[in-house]
Amino acid sequence: MRRFLLAAGLLASWTAGAAGAAPPAAGVVECMNANLPQAVRVQAVEITTWDRAGQERVLKGRMFGTRDHDRARVMARVEYPGDLAGTAFLLREATSSTEMYVYLPAVNRVKRIAGAAMTGKLWGTDFSYNEFQRVSNAFAGGAIQLAGAQALEGRAVHELLLLPPSSEGEPYDSIRVLVDRQTCVPLQAEFRKAGAVRKRLTAPAAALRQAGSHWYASELTLQDLVEGTRTRLRVVGVSAAGKLSASYFHPQQFHSAR
Repeated sequence: MRRFLLAAGLLASWTAGAAGAAPPAAGVVECMNANLPQAVRVQAVEITTWDRAGQERVLKGRMFGTRDHDRARVMARVEYPGDLAGTAFLLREATSSTEMYVYLPAVNRVKRIAGAAMTGKLWGTDFSYNEFQRVSNAFAGGAIQLAGAQALEGRAVHELLLLPPSSEGEPYDSIRVLVDRQTCVPLQAEFRKAGAVRKRLTAPAAALRQAGSHWYASELTLQDLVEGTRTRLRVVGVSAAGKLSASYFHPQQFHSAR
């Protein structure tokens, strides 16, 4: 089964997995991808950013996710503040790549994100397009190694080491991910370059939530350890939808879908 994480709820990892004997790395990834609902509607998300001086900015919006032949589709749209209202983002997982688009209402234009532009910041947050893609598709792409077992906040976790393929726009040479063994939700990810941790993503165990048989993280924080900034994403509400209109995930319609 292909991967589908709906960020933190972007970025939520859904599963009914349980703890047991340590599986191979592929088994951990499959556990993160197991038992995904066909369509998920995140009612609201709140994103708070803090700059180096501690200045705070809050964004609010909605997210939608679905699967098409086991390929992830994620769309997010900003509703507040006014200067960003209507800005939208679309991620479409394809067979051998992932397409990403952003809509800018000021110029009434859809722009595809690729290559070196992948390191650009999404809506001025600490999430680059590259990192959003990684979190949204279960950190897929490149070699994956099971590095061992650890404990985090008193919970047993699998430690994965991901080695992204060298390509244009790839800013990291390794990503260390700690995955909760009980729920299969990633609780921490460290984005590394030349042995140094550049960014750290955390989901506190207290933020784990269950919707039916599925688990997700209701809060994520991404710290930029180089710039001294951070971004927190909170999921205000999640609901499952029987089927979402294809217009939510069409490159030329996602920004106007209702």
